[in-house]
Amino acid sequence: MPPDTLEARLRAVEDRLEIYNLLATHPLSGDTGERDLIEAIYTDDFVFDRGPELDGARGREAMVQLVQRDEHWTAIAGGLAHFGGLPLVDIDGDTAVAVSYLALITPDPGGETRELANHGTSQGYRIHRVLANRWTLERGQDGWRVASRILMPMDGSGPAVELLRDAGRAHLHHARQGQGT
Repeated sequence: MPPDTLEARLRAVEDRLEIYNLLATHPLSGDTGERDLIEAIYTDDFVFDRGPELDGARGREAMVQLVQRDEHWTAIAGGLAHFGGLPLVDIDGDTAVAVSYLALITPDPGGETRELANHGTSQGYRIHRVLANRWTLERGQDGWRVASRILMPMDGSGPAVELLRDAGRAHLHHARQGQGT
């Protein structure tokens, strides 16, 4: 279908919305440990790379097991919140790449108790980590799913900055060609 037809434009919008919703499901899956949510996000052969310091996962079932660990349940019980940023998405047919930020936020039990008018009291929250995500997605019979994900800490080191730089360059390239915008 030519890229300027109404049908093509509508499909591009629908694809983008489906990808946004899919990626918005990730924090819910991480913060609840719900198997069904995890299984709905990833392809069977999904690959998760969390960098050299943390183990990842190969395969959807391995991702389920990663989130089902006792250590992860301890983090959930401690108030873990995955706070995802709006992704930059480039779609090319039945594949897409999305880049986004992710902040891991937890309650700060050692923080000073403060009151916010009309919102109660809190000891505050701590941003545990801020990370850059690169999601590779594929459209299959059941819609869009995540095929791979690279997660790099935003610590000023080269890998995370390069991941973001590459995404920005790719997005500009697609935009100049009238794709991915």
